[in-house]
Amino acid sequence: MQAEVKSNDQEVKHAQFSEFVSFTVAGQAFCLKITQIREIRRWSPVTILPHAPSDVLGVMNLRGAVIPIYDLSARFGLETTEASERNVVIVVSSAGKPVGLLAESVSEIISINPEEIQETPPVDSRNTKEYIQGIISHDETMVRIINLDAVISVPEQVL
Repeated sequence: MQAEVKSNDQEVKHAQFSEFVSFTVAGQAFCLKITQIREIRRWSPVTILPHAPSDVLGVMNLRGAVIPIYDLSARFGLETTEASERNVVIVVSSAGKPVGLLAESVSEIISINPEEIQETPPVDSRNTKEYIQGIISHDETMVRIINLDAVISVPEQVL
């Protein structure tokens, strides 16, 4: 009988944890909830779009769907990433549409109790508070949790 209680306690404790995929952008650690990621793929060349913002690298064909690829480093106001075959594209869904995010590498899956997530400290930047929804202290590293909806805001189509 006690074994069942322990088993249930373990399940409850595990259910309280959130899982994040950590990755590197401009030498810095960031993460997304594992449920936001559709797939992780190797970098392959993109088709450049004229007059696209500097953080949009172009588009990629993903099994018949054309998806935009964002350079997360440029999006965060850091240096532009020189894309190479060592980089990865993290495919996420934003507003129901697939989008690719260029990162240097994927590190690991982090399981953490949501109570351990710290608030983003107040800084004099609206984008920082919008783009980073919290910070995880993990293995002596500060890992920033990305607010995907804020980072990939899809402009409304003009008719």
